[in-house]
Amino acid sequence: MQGIHDLGGRDGFGLLEVEKDEPAFHHRWEAAVFAMMFAAGRAGATGNSDRFRHAIERIDPAAYLEDSYYGRWLGGLETLFVEAGLLTQEAIDEKAQRLGAPADARVASRPQSPPDPIVGYEASGCRRDLSTEPRFALGDAVQTTLASSAGHTRLPAYARGRPGRITAQHGGWVFPDTHAHGAGEQPAHLYTVAFEGQDLWGPGSEPGVVVHLDLFEPYLLPRKEAP
Repeated sequence: MQGIHDLGGRDGFGLLEVEKDEPAFHHRWEAAVFAMMFAAGRAGATGNSDRFRHAIERIDPAAYLEDSYYGRWLGGLETLFVEAGLLTQEAIDEKAQRLGAPADARVASRPQSPPDPIVGYEASGCRRDLSTEPRFALGDAVQTTLASSAGHTRLPAYARGRPGRITAQHGGWVFPDTHAHGAGEQPAHLYTVAFEGQDLWGPGSEPGVVVHLDLFEPYLLPRKEAP
């Protein structure tokens, strides 16, 4: 999905500041949101972690840039609560206003109608046995696809249509692109792919930079077959 959340490799967002000895939560409400995420799972609102990630991706773009980490979680949870029929957007807005939020305050949640089916995991964990052999071997030259998913995907925009090389195989895993939308696990082989910085960002890239990405087989083509 092409969205504001796909910030990898983009310019203009400044340095990443790392807080020394950062606590798990800066405010009590963040811990409450953390607990709500697990409660939402038990209530059947999230379905699976891929669906939860996609709900966060779908929040209002301004909220994604301006809200904190757990603020984004809250917007995603509100989206899922509405889509699961546990709450209405009107009920959430009314409660927020009773707690002091302005009537015209920005609303982060973006529920869709009709929502995708809510589908959980078929078995524990995300690793799955596959009957098919991996298409690629260690050292193979590959190129990522150019296609952009209309929904959730783990292929970042800056790495699409780029040449790389297989450096590790990880077996079969639940495929997030389908699982996030209730279309089944459809497990696929997962690989680590190494990309040269200049292949990602051109000749102006810092020399010697190599980026490793864990990518699913449907994202990859043999280099000789790439368009």
